[in-house]
Amino acid sequence: MYCFNGKVRFSETDENKRLSLTGIIDYFQDCSTFQTEELGVGFSYLEPKGLTWVLTYWQIVIEEYPTLGEEITVGTLPYDFKSFMGKRNFFLEKEGRKVAKADSLWILLELKNLRPMKIPQELLDTYKKEEKLEMDYAPRKITVEGEEKQQEPVTIQRHHLDCNLHVNNGQYIKITSAYLPEDFKVRQLRAEYKNQAHLGDILYPCCYIGVDTYTVVLYDEHRQPYVVVEYK
Repeated sequence: MYCFNGKVRFSETDENKRLSLTGIIDYFQDCSTFQTEELGVGFSYLEPKGLTWVLTYWQIVIEEYPTLGEEITVGTLPYDFKSFMGKRNFFLEKEGRKVAKADSLWILLELKNLRPMKIPQELLDTYKKEEKLEMDYAPRKITVEGEEKQQEPVTIQRHHLDCNLHVNNGQYIKITSAYLPEDFKVRQLRAEYKNQAHLGDILYPCCYIGVDTYTVVLYDEHRQPYVVVEYK
């Protein structure tokens, strides 16, 4: 298990001075990045081999959003590896209580031809598998249903990209969460990442309103999804 401590900054808060949803995701991403870097299997290890980890699924459950200035602990633990896939948990603690938990699925990708790559034994030996967190694990497949509402297209700009020159998974959450009703309090998020979007690509958002869910799909011009995000 890898952890680091922090304090909720003003730049990470929403209009209520609480850590934003995208702020939580950024902390989780940073935590796994810090771990891989400290283990010596981060960018300096992967890039010469033409490899990268790509997130394909999130489930984030939030019981409480920490407020401005509160001290927090962020943690992550890998708990399963199979072929080219790795599974990770994340958590956010405040005053010793886990106020947010997450499950995630990652794929090791060969950058040259964008194909999944079997995880090398050297990489497997570096990570110590842990017992996965206790949480209500949801299915990875998101069902899209409800009344459809199309939104204005979004063109991918440079600020949406990460060092792999595709849209960072957190940016998809920033884009899709903008369509939520003002009084919608997110207690669970699930996201299926289907395809990579790059600079200049145009996303066609569609919102689907369910009983207690709000699902946003970002499509390409051929109606193929880049990402499906379910807010509950």
